[in-house]
Amino acid sequence: MGLVVDTSALVSLERSGAALLPDAALPADEAIFLPAIVYAELLSGVLLADTPARASQRRAKVDALAAVVPLVPFDRNVATRWADLFTRMRAAGRLIPSNDLMVAATALTLEAGVLVGPAEERHFRKVPDLRVVVLR
Repeated sequence: MGLVVDTSALVSLERSGAALLPDAALPADEAIFLPAIVYAELLSGVLLADTPARASQRRAKVDALAAVVPLVPFDRNVATRWADLFTRMRAAGRLIPSNDLMVAATALTLEAGVLVGPAEERHFRKVPDLRVVVLR
């Protein structure tokens, strides 16, 4: 079993003042993975920081996370799963934001669930066969 981490979970943790991935936030038996799109979104947060000090703090957190959580590339297998999800969800009129769809495709390719922040749960619940774990 495993979980890919969505940006919404990491942002929720940062806003609460917690470490990016405290042990208490994770189920004990879950391996954790970082989708490439989430890493890119985190780097965007560094670049969009309102002060150099905040950018430096964010960069240090991102680097610490990336040092211990495996980065999963958006490779051919994930892209194929993304295309399948996109076409099925579009046909059903249930599309979610493209970056969230990349996170979901990564999770499904790894046969993992997705760890999300409370505000993003609704998006991910629309994805067929995706196990959603909400950060509490």
